[in-house]
Amino acid sequence: MTAAGNPPAFAGRLPYVRLGVTLAVLAAAGGVAAAHRDTLDSGTDRLAAADGEWLLLACLAAVGTWVCAAVAQQGAVAERLPRGRLVAAQFAAGAANHLLPAGAGAAVVNLRFLTRCGLSVRRSATALAVKAAVGGIVRCVLGVVLLAASPGTVRLSVPLPHTPVLWPVLAGTVVLAVAFAARLGPALGRALVDVRDVHRRGARAGALWGGSVAFALLHAGVVLAVVRAIGLGLPASRVVVAYLVAAGAAALLPTPGGLGSLDAALALALTAAGAPGPDAVAAVLGYRLLTGWLPMLPGLLVLALLARRKAV
Repeated sequence: MTAAGNPPAFAGRLPYVRLGVTLAVLAAAGGVAAAHRDTLDSGTDRLAAADGEWLLLACLAAVGTWVCAAVAQQGAVAERLPRGRLVAAQFAAGAANHLLPAGAGAAVVNLRFLTRCGLSVRRSATALAVKAAVGGIVRCVLGVVLLAASPGTVRLSVPLPHTPVLWPVLAGTVVLAVAFAARLGPALGRALVDVRDVHRRGARAGALWGGSVAFALLHAGVVLAVVRAIGLGLPASRVVVAYLVAAGAAALLPTPGGLGSLDAALALALTAAGAPGPDAVAAVLGYRLLTGWLPMLPGLLVLALLARRKAV
């Protein structure tokens, strides 16, 4: 097989690789849940007896995440987007995101929405990439700031790799980055033009970054409100850091809506922050219920309505 034939062959196998990884992660999550069924039952009981006022606050924070996602998406493009349909598209994208792996559902819905608004496919894809990149940067910066402000929030107990192993890993990472940059140079150049255009407009840049910050904090706020609802007295800084770490780790695993990967990572992070196992499970169940399971059916109905009106 020629070198030129390798990329198409790999591209043809890529969906199957992603599906295999997704099924493996979901199977592993199911195995862990089955092995810890008693803890899961205890967590469900704790959530059933949670404080209603804190759960209401968590619901309001969850609703706010869709508005913040819309603000950030508007900030990623120079053109003005229809506000009502933009918020509805983010709500629908959240539901679609729980059906396809690695954020593909939300990406497809938003890509179609932006192209329906008159943007080219390239510029729409760039806007989605910019929004995703800013969201990742925001989570990293918030985590570093919180760790710096509260040095005792997380105790690192995992040793760093031995230096002879670390250097080849770093060198390989640099080589891969240079290779990708060389192959994607023209596309990156066009994308940077769009990024500069957005950041020349103060209102757009403020919406992009401010919406991304608020989006991350409100998701962490949902977890914090659920934690308070079940009577767990963890410091707020620990809960927020636990969510940021879990969200970053779950982004590396291509499961639909982070199902399984985010659940396990968040439960582990909350346990490491000092939460008992049943309380950590209850917090994860409450977060999932408010941000994923309850809005899914209404979100799919909104998606169908948007598609019928040719908005996506």
